[in-house]
Amino acid sequence: MQFDIITIFPSMFDSYFSYSILKRAQEKKLIQIKVHNLRDYANDKHKTVDDTPYGGGAGMVMKVEPIYKIIQNLKEEANQTKKKTRIILFSAKGKQYNQKEAEKLSKYDQLILICGRYEGVDERVSQYIAEEEIAIGEYVLTGGEIPAMVLVDSVSRLIPNVLGNEESSKNESHKEENYLEYPQYTKPENFLNWKVPPVLLSGNHQAINKWREEESHNYEK
Repeated sequence: MQFDIITIFPSMFDSYFSYSILKRAQEKKLIQIKVHNLRDYANDKHKTVDDTPYGGGAGMVMKVEPIYKIIQNLKEEANQTKKKTRIILFSAKGKQYNQKEAEKLSKYDQLILICGRYEGVDERVSQYIAEEEIAIGEYVLTGGEIPAMVLVDSVSRLIPNVLGNEESSKNESHKEENYLEYPQYTKPENFLNWKVPPVLLSGNHQAINKWREEESHNYEK
């Protein structure tokens, strides 16, 4: 899986993608993360990627031209390698992101992620360039960089061999509709008289599995 992230703040991703599961997945070449600086595709010497909105109003709007240029380059590369690609724009008005969406996106070879900033992105990006708009929650963020990290993380976990233990992805929360993972405990067995459920100490795997199945449905979304 290849992730191409388009942003005006590429260094924001350096830390998060350099640790733990995502770092190991890149080292094993299970995923590839490429962060592109949108300013490299600006038309002027000042690397301008935003301008004032038509009709007036506060703030600045990200321009369509540099986004179009980089998307065309990425699409040409994808066509040469015959990759199955999806172009996503992060937007507060996009559809809500969830585990089912992550599973759907994990079937692609390449995801191109457009991170907006300022007061928004020229609507023509949504109309003519992006293939879908995604929001990671019912709130407004400063930009699309955090949503991009969320998407890369959640989709990467679904790529074969990214997680060291196959059971980890099978049993994770939100894998199915109205399902949350069962509670987990570790040592010590008794802490401040807060005790581990006796069934988990019984050694009876059938009883443990039954308890876990029942407990996984005791949560509310």
